[in-house]
Amino acid sequence: MNRIIEALHDCCYIWWEEIKQMVKDEGVLIFCFVVPLAYPLLYSWIYNNEVVREVPVVVVDDSHSQLSRQFARKCDASPDVKILSYASDLDEARSLLSRQVARGIYYIPSDFETRVNRMEQATISVYSDMSLMLCYKAVFQTAQTVTMQMGSEIKTKLGGHYTLRDEQIAAQPMQFEEVPIFNPTGGYGSFIIPAVLMLIIQQTLVLGIGLSAGTSRERNRYHNLIPISRHYNGMFRIVGGKALAYFMVYAVMTAYLVLVVPRIFGFTAIGRWKDLAIFLLPYLLDCIFFGMVVSCLVRYRENVMLLMVFVTIPLLFLTGISWPQSSIPGFWQGVSWLFPSTFGVRGFVRINEMGGTLSDVLTEYQILWLQMLAYFILACLVYRHQINMARSEARQRLSKMKEVAGKP
Repeated sequence: MNRIIEALHDCCYIWWEEIKQMVKDEGVLIFCFVVPLAYPLLYSWIYNNEVVREVPVVVVDDSHSQLSRQFARKCDASPDVKILSYASDLDEARSLLSRQVARGIYYIPSDFETRVNRMEQATISVYSDMSLMLCYKAVFQTAQTVTMQMGSEIKTKLGGHYTLRDEQIAAQPMQFEEVPIFNPTGGYGSFIIPAVLMLIIQQTLVLGIGLSAGTSRERNRYHNLIPISRHYNGMFRIVGGKALAYFMVYAVMTAYLVLVVPRIFGFTAIGRWKDLAIFLLPYLLDCIFFGMVVSCLVRYRENVMLLMVFVTIPLLFLTGISWPQSSIPGFWQGVSWLFPSTFGVRGFVRINEMGGTLSDVLTEYQILWLQMLAYFILACLVYRHQINMARSEARQRLSKMKEVAGKP
């Protein structure tokens, strides 16, 4: 019984020391408090418009006909495209495109109206700046929508129908309605922000724990993150105390990220809070133990920042959100299984964005628990090694002091 009480006392002591170090260390304070609070607001504010509007486009009209002018007017009237100017030829239009004055070109050939009047298929060429996919989507889809609408109108006029209903059926034999599922606005923010929020939890945790471990090494001056103290006598006490400190802080930060931020900016959030809480529990513990393992592997304080900044963008792609999971090579899918964010992002999106329940993400939920257990064991083993190193260094220092004291 006394040993249990002593272990709990040591665990609370380590928890309190870790909390004090988090508050005193400016780097840890920034990554564990400031970044989780401010960065999601900044990121969400940047993408709050959701979709791009009024993309500048240049028109090269070699037809100079009533039909070509009608096409340009309809494109300009759309919400996504704005006709910036008319160019005399393609070279002039490409010059504007290369200088990014315009994001797209509509080229109307000289035989455009002639081919239509001959009952032949006419062509409009679309050139777009592919450096930004949202602009390409706006330029291409606007041209496609306008050409389909004009084609339906021409087909209706030439059909010789007697009633309005006959014209409607001829223009659109099968009526359809496009309904974006889980993303009503079709916006980029609702699509990418959930993954970013989960990555912020993982990355800031790893950075904070890594910086804290670097500070401990610098204080001990022996590249060891275990202080020489009777309270740090046991790997379970050390891992439990440190994990409790970060869990208490990030339980609040996680609630803020997944419940407050999406509602401030109007992003889709239809998941039940109970399912979110149950799912995020292993994810948060997984990220904490993963961060503890990473902090033991890096030698210097700055290495953690370089490592996590380098892997942030690849991790976003490996989640299967910004790039289809089925198109990711098998090797890289295996690499993605090493990171908590892979399954955390997938499960969170299905619950919060798609209205799923815990049973719908049972696979991700179970994998997160297995990952958490694996990283917990690894963290204990690594900290046990650190304890042995600390004891060995303490004995060496004591023997040197005795040798110095024994000399005349």
